[in-house]
Amino acid sequence: MAEANWYVVHTYSGYENKVKANIDKTIENRHLEEEILEVRVPMQEVVEIKNGAKKNVQKKMFPGYVLINMVMNDDTWYVVRNTRGVTGFVGPGSKPVPLTEAEMKPLGIKADKVTVDFVEGDTIAVIAGVWKDTVGVVQKMDNNKQTATINVEMFGRETPVEISFTDVRKM
Repeated sequence: MAEANWYVVHTYSGYENKVKANIDKTIENRHLEEEILEVRVPMQEVVEIKNGAKKNVQKKMFPGYVLINMVMNDDTWYVVRNTRGVTGFVGPGSKPVPLTEAEMKPLGIKADKVTVDFVEGDTIAVIAGVWKDTVGVVQKMDNNKQTATINVEMFGRETPVEISFTDVRKM
């Protein structure tokens, strides 16, 4: 299998999240999970002052652009290029150019893979992020995306939550 790289896709301004959702849905419908690994709209936290009050808000780092980690072939190119809201890949003509290691670093995208000592069925504790101090049983693991899915109790029912490998440790 060919190697996956990060590519930049140009979208209509304001359509970044819709494009991400549409591509995610297409990945699921066409079973392209092995070829299109991740779709991101890079965000950054910015402090806004409104009416004298400071407020932390999430803003898009690159309005009008979406990052996609994928194996470039005719099928994946076609799927992404023909998604509603996409105007094209960034690169000369119709040839997409992958991001380099140096370009990905400031975006917080790490190319190195994390190895973990747990498997499906193991109990893990979340040590960082939104779900910090939560304990759950691993339901599913995705080594490509470096995530584990655990069930957490929310509003009295079990809800699956995707957690990064770097945010958990084995119990």
